[in-house]
Order: sequence, then C-alpha cells, then structure tokens
Amino acid sequence: MTAEPVIELRNVSLTLGEGASKVHVLKGIDLDVAAGETVGIVGPSGSGKSTLLMVLAGLERVDAGSVTIAGRRLDGLSEDEVAVFRGRTIGIVFQSFHLIPNMTALENVAVPLELAGHADPFGAAAQELAAVGLAERVTHYPGELSGGEQQRVAIARAVANAPLVLLADEPTGNLDPGTASYVFQALEALVRQSGLAALIATHNHELAARMDRRVTLANGKVAPL
Repeated sequence: MTAEPVIELRNVSLTLGEGASKVHVLKGIDLDVAAGETVGIVGPSGSGKSTLLMVLAGLERVDAGSVTIAGRRLDGLSEDEVAVFRGRTIGIVFQSFHLIPNMTALENVAVPLELAGHADPFGAAAQELAAVGLAERVTHYPGELSGGEQQRVAIARAVANAPLVLLADEPTGNLDPGTASYVFQALEALVRQSGLAALIATHNHELAARMDRRVTLANGKVAPL
C-alpha cells in the first residue's frame, strides 16, 4: 500500500475579482505530493503558481474542490483554525526574504520557535542555521548578509518548527544563477533530511528539472505531460 499524500488537491477552482475584473485563476486542479518529495511548479506569469501556493497555505479560500494537508481538509476549518494549523504544519519561503532587519540571523530563526513554546529556541535555531551552512553567521544582521545567505536564513526559519509541508514561491528569483543553485541545494538537503513535502514555484527550469517532479500550470490548469 502507498502512503496517503501529504498534499492532496481535488478539482480545486478559484475565481478572484468581481464583475469585469473577474479572473478564473485556478480551474479544476488535481495534485498529490508525497512526504520527502520535491515538486516544481512552473508556468508563465499569470498561470496561477503563486495563487496555488496561497490556497495550500490557507491564505485563499477555494470556490470549489477540496484542499487536504496532512489529512486535514482546510475548507472545513475556521480562519483561526487555519492559522493555527498553518503555524504547526506549513513552512513558507518567499522570493523576498522577509527577515526582521534589527534581529540577527539566530534571532530571526528563533522567533517562530519562541512563539511555539519551544524549550530551547536559540539552540534549535542554531542547528537549523548550521544545516543551511550558516553556523558562522548566526550573529549577523540581514543587512550584513548576502542575498543567498538571507534566503538560507529564511529557509531555516521556515523549517524550524518541523512542518510537514514546505511551500516556496520563487525562492531563488532574486539571486544570481550560482547563488540560486547553492540555495536550492540547501533547500533540497533539508527536504531530504526532514521528509517534508515540498512544493516550489519557480521560473527557473534548470532548478525545476532537479526536483523529483515538475508540474506545469497553463491558464489555471495542469498542463498534460
């Protein structure tokens, strides 16, 4: 028997806007992602990649279909319940790093651990930073780090609470090709080590080709292989 997917979308549709500005962003999306699997979401701008991640994070409610994460259907939860579930289950990495500028790398990673009541937030944060190759940069502030280093801090922060799912929206979009490759290696290593289900939206087809599987969105639909 195969294990249940960690991410499961069934016939997901979403419309944004009203009247003449109404746009059918997602149109009947079906998708499964297993634990330990990296899936690249590719497609042109406006194809629905970022919106799909917003739906999986519970930040957008679907019009039709079901969104199930780690066996829990998000459409049956209240906004507060979704927020709690997201904090415990889902890590998110954005193209812009969203680090707190007046906190060190260590403090940035420790914040979600402190909020979750971790017994040793700074010790755990140090371990996560070491895992992405930043053991020597823990006391540096974001302004003292390169773009690639800042994104690795963001990745460490996203996985600090040991989520089951990692969502990344163009995580290497602001980086040069060499740095992007290094950041992706760090991301991939964390996924393999932790058994996360990772869904990564990217315009970088070279990086997408290094993932376990690639899914192409076109006009709000999954394009046939």
